[in-house]
Amino acid sequence: MRDAVRAAFEHAGRRRSSVDVVLVDDRTLARLHARFLGDPSPTDVIAFDLSGEEGGVEAEIYASHECARRVAAARGVAIERELCLYIVHGALHLCGFDDRTKRARERMRRAEALVLDALGYAEDRGPHP
Repeated sequence: MRDAVRAAFEHAGRRRSSVDVVLVDDRTLARLHARFLGDPSPTDVIAFDLSGEEGGVEAEIYASHECARRVAAARGVAIERELCLYIVHGALHLCGFDDRTKRARERMRRAEALVLDALGYAEDRGPHP
């Protein structure tokens, strides 16, 4: 998990800082999603930038191990790769990447693929859910 965060930050040209990665179940992540983002729908990863005004990125990334297990099985990939994708995705959000528009989503997908490749997870079985 540390390598995934580090690689995403390096890809984005950001300095490393303290990032906690927390694996949770689907229900917990859905509650966080509703509480902090106003969206009660299930999700796979959420990242919170806690750095405030002091600069640098101090953050938390919450990823669903249950979602990773399901999606990995459906895609035919290792759960470690799927979790790595979620963590990379969250870390890229912390570095300013977005996926709200088609163009931004394409940029995010390219960054995810490059970071996963650098981590030894070159095979891709489909887009991030």
